[in-house]
Amino acid sequence: MTAARMRAFANAPWFTSLVTVFLLVTMLGLGGAAYPGLLSLQVMLNLLIDNAFLLVIAVGMSFVILSGGIDLSVGSVLALTTMICAWLLQKAHWPPVAVIALVLLLGAAFGAGMGAVIHFFKLQPFIVTLAGMFLARGLCYLVSIDSITIEDPFFVAMSQTQLPFLGGFVSPGALIALAMLALAVWVAHFSSFGRAVYAVGGNEQSAEMMGLRVGRTKILVYALSGFCAALAGVLFSFYMLSGYGLHAQGTELDAIAAVVIGGTLLTGGYGYVAGALSGVLVLGTIQTLIAFDGTLSSWWTKIVIGALLFVFCVVQRVMSIGKTKT
Repeated sequence: MTAARMRAFANAPWFTSLVTVFLLVTMLGLGGAAYPGLLSLQVMLNLLIDNAFLLVIAVGMSFVILSGGIDLSVGSVLALTTMICAWLLQKAHWPPVAVIALVLLLGAAFGAGMGAVIHFFKLQPFIVTLAGMFLARGLCYLVSIDSITIEDPFFVAMSQTQLPFLGGFVSPGALIALAMLALAVWVAHFSSFGRAVYAVGGNEQSAEMMGLRVGRTKILVYALSGFCAALAGVLFSFYMLSGYGLHAQGTELDAIAAVVIGGTLLTGGYGYVAGALSGVLVLGTIQTLIAFDGTLSSWWTKIVIGALLFVFCVVQRVMSIGKTKT
């Protein structure tokens, strides 16, 4: 392979996603050789079951980062969603369908509000969503300072349901997360909104000159992120059967890490939404390997993820330099 072809290969949009998949397969292969049982079907399905809420958040975060922004509020919105769900179910005795519909609308409205502030006041997304993070986390404690156990039959049933799959089982939450991913991939690559997101992330001024509605796109992107965070909160409520203001601390950073490891550039306009799945699975695999080892502290998860992020950031920088030269 010539040097020019190698450069073209490395600069391809799918290159970092391919690297992530290769990394995932390598980790699973080495882990399977070191720890018997790691590659069993149910352990692999558990990667998805345990990280379904993170996958949904990463899907929303992918759109935000593709548009050139960032959303630090998603973990707090998830926690607030669990608190609202728990309070409405246990204290106000609302029907579960109404509770779920309400929190999804509130999540989308919260995200749209941040998007409007970012666009109309020309503020940095980092600052606005940081304020949103503190606001949502603080609102949790207005609902209750204690954990609220969820005993609603529908939520309990969703938590305990095991759907058969090739001799193993998956949870309803995992299927919802995969359905959300599939819908997001279609929206990103086969709809006018998805094309507008890539255009805004690539160059906002050029997008405006092309006649795209940049403000509308930004607001919708953050509304989608808020919706995904609220949906993740519902899935987390199924998973934990509780609402608590300390749920999902640091989840926004895990989501950003998953999106970057999945191959999306932090500068925007470059990457694949589907890469969120491989990024989430890499993070889940690291946690699983540490759990199978049994001698390492859980903090090694953060250490390994941090090292991977450094590597992928360097790769992204090299790719961006390569694109500017070509």
